[in-house]
Amino acid sequence: MIEQYLDHLRVERRLAGHTLESYARDLAALHAFAAAAGARPEALDRRALERFVREQMTRGLSPRSVARMVAAVRGFYKFLVLDRRLDHNPADDLRPPAAWPALPKFLSIEEVDRLIAQPDVATPLGLRDRAMIELLYATGLRVSELINVRAADLHLDEAYLTCIGKGSKERLVPIGEQAAQWIARYRRDARPGLVRRTRPTSEAAPGPRQRGDTLFVNARGGPLTRVGFWKILKQYGRTANLPRTVSPHVLRHSFATHLLERGADLRAIQLMLGHADLSTTQIYTHVLEARLRAVYDRFHPRA
Repeated sequence: MIEQYLDHLRVERRLAGHTLESYARDLAALHAFAAAAGARPEALDRRALERFVREQMTRGLSPRSVARMVAAVRGFYKFLVLDRRLDHNPADDLRPPAAWPALPKFLSIEEVDRLIAQPDVATPLGLRDRAMIELLYATGLRVSELINVRAADLHLDEAYLTCIGKGSKERLVPIGEQAAQWIARYRRDARPGLVRRTRPTSEAAPGPRQRGDTLFVNARGGPLTRVGFWKILKQYGRTANLPRTVSPHVLRHSFATHLLERGADLRAIQLMLGHADLSTTQIYTHVLEARLRAVYDRFHPRA
């Protein structure tokens, strides 16, 4: 029936190709939701459709994307009624929860584990990448903060680092044991060889990110850029079959979300992330609330 509706949009409504693709994705999500409940899409009632919309919000979709998805669902059920496949439209006045903010995208713990396992640690660059991803997930650093970490900023024995964030404000961030071990291994086994690849230039003016200063360097021994690390992470995300949205900031969101899920204090998360205002950090409480609601809807017998 979904295919028939899409054919109707294509032939009779003459919708643009990209709009059809979006509707097809939205209705494929509806089909998957119904299949998980052991039902066909046309058998879903209003309460089930409301659960479907809330579940999409927990995935971190923007309000605009959810609104488009609701429009696709409403159009689909209207088509079924007009085609006399249904007696009534269960999505007749279905609305997206406009009061909900756009939730940050994040990875599950299993997805983070898959991502971290991708680098080939038998090579210097793979060892560097493993150390960077471990550190990013262990600390929630911004990518600009990560690539500017210096050896002098690390205090591995005490399990923390110092970081200069937005507004040139310094903060202390704890480092987990595993991340500390991979950083130590990278410094010992990979970084010296990578730094030696850089040709010494006596005429170069000294700067904050000159050779030998930053902890993480590129394949030629020079400073690693934000775009360079973004491309590295994107490639590992593809090989790990992660969502296309994987980025350094997604790992930052994952760090905060996983801490909050396990009972971390919101004020402590604010300090670790370097947020100037607690209201910025409170977006992660919406993530937790949305996930709890989705779990309730899925498992409570009278939901």
